[in-house]
Amino acid sequence: MTDRLTSLMARGTRFLGTETAIICGAMSWVSERHLVSAVSNAGGFGLIACGAMTPELLDTEIAATKALTSKPFGVNLITMHPQLFDLIDVCNRHDVSHVVLAGGLPPRGSIEAIKANGAKVICFAPALALAKKLHRSGVDALVIEGMEAGGHIGPVATSVLAQEILPVMANELPVFVAGGIGHGEAIAAYLEMGAAGVQLGTRFACAVESIAHPSFKKAFFRASARDAVASVQVDPRLPVIPVRALKNAGTEAFTAKQREVAQLLDDGKVDMGEAQLQIEHYWAGALRRAVIDGDVEGGSLMAGQSVGMVTGEEPVAEIIAQLMDEARVALARRAA
Repeated sequence: MTDRLTSLMARGTRFLGTETAIICGAMSWVSERHLVSAVSNAGGFGLIACGAMTPELLDTEIAATKALTSKPFGVNLITMHPQLFDLIDVCNRHDVSHVVLAGGLPPRGSIEAIKANGAKVICFAPALALAKKLHRSGVDALVIEGMEAGGHIGPVATSVLAQEILPVMANELPVFVAGGIGHGEAIAAYLEMGAAGVQLGTRFACAVESIAHPSFKKAFFRASARDAVASVQVDPRLPVIPVRALKNAGTEAFTAKQREVAQLLDDGKVDMGEAQLQIEHYWAGALRRAVIDGDVEGGSLMAGQSVGMVTGEEPVAEIIAQLMDEARVALARRAA
């Protein structure tokens, strides 16, 4: 007999080809072959974070992930990557089943290039108007991610986006909810609102299978929700997407970096595209210092507000099983 949780997740599991409709959000330097394969092997859906990788590096990462799992997984590509179409070609050569386009509106031809090989395209929709536009442009599924999430964030809370977008879009295409989810009770609530599934990042960042440095993980275990703060925009002309991370010296350094790039803009030494790329490269470097090198003071500790629910290192399979159990209990309680 199919239980209520399984039936509520059915659309998401069908779309992803998985046992559970739980996506592990793409976290640069963290979402690589080990974590991605562990999530997929445990019945979730792992996503390789391409970030600033070259096509050659992505090619290697996909091949290495395939060697560790035969289950479905996807690749997250940043729309402003200068070699986006080369990265799409790499995904197509490997027959990647799902490609997520993140960080802005998909450039002309990118959705078609992915779908030409039969892959599904997933995009982020930070507003209802954008969700409708992406649906019209042929996107196969949406992720609505609230400002509680870690890393790059929009201005609206998850609960508000869910209320605004799910009633209108959930009948049109699968919609996954992300941002601030750390407990199965929230998963149950969003599924009942019409979500096809959920995406979590912070909860998986400190999994046993995550290659993140022990010092990076310890910083998460010590942190509470209020420690995960959004970066401040220094110059209104510089459209910097805010980033949520644990407050440290690195957060202050980013403010200084924005001033420096704004000055380069003033002096005519860079154009807006180059200015944004410099900011992105700053984040990639700062994140690497924290995740790989363990520099928890000067690096970037990107974390969502659900970080307070991350209290220790657990295997991915246990995290997914716990979330599913909590969701089942919540649904049973509501039905009683």
